[in-house]
Amino acid sequence: MEKKTAVRRLDLGYFVRPASEVRGPQPRVEPVLAYLAQCEEGLVLFDTGIGAADAETEAHYRPRRRSLDAALAAAGFSRADVSLVVNCHLHFDHCGGNPLLRDKPIVVQSTELSAARRAGHTIDALVDFPGANYLEITGEAELWPGVRIIPTPGHTEGHQSLVIQQNDGTVILAGQAHDFAAHFASDHLARRAALDGLQPPLPTYQPWLERLLEFNPRRVLFAHDCSVWEPSTA
Repeated sequence: MEKKTAVRRLDLGYFVRPASEVRGPQPRVEPVLAYLAQCEEGLVLFDTGIGAADAETEAHYRPRRRSLDAALAAAGFSRADVSLVVNCHLHFDHCGGNPLLRDKPIVVQSTELSAARRAGHTIDALVDFPGANYLEITGEAELWPGVRIIPTPGHTEGHQSLVIQQNDGTVILAGQAHDFAAHFASDHLARRAALDGLQPPLPTYQPWLERLLEFNPRRVLFAHDCSVWEPSTA
């Protein structure tokens, strides 16, 4: 049976990452991207944008927000159309629109929610707001046929990615598992070099990369990079 799923990117603004965090002489402006996966079973929203933060965080990152409602409307949808919310993790630039989606199920790793409830992880008001409806999972989970959560810890302990399998290939919404498509490409080549038997030293890569590549992705999309990773051969 044919599996039809459409994935759309949402532009939810940008922020300025200070030079001290990029380990270079210049700050870096990074997009904040969310994704809509329109499946037969419903509409999945992967990340929800930049939330209101304290004055110190605002001054540090200088975010510029695009409203979730405007982004959804540009894609032809509204908040009412969203069936499930999936956050790759609960930092304020990924879960900022969650309070607008109260009562919608929010899929999150239990380890991430526990971390978010400790001081210093995120903005508290974006976590336990009125109507918050968390669907806590531990490890992998199939949300719907062909729509699967894969844990990809690193940026945070509870980071997760969304794998969407379709007849014409698999799309992975990787969030901040890698900051950039180029980093994913580099790790992919490091794995290939290891499998080809090249002698050390070789770069290391996260062990969950093996699991993601088992799905033979045709596209991998990221939260802070407009570039898309695609395999070099069919």
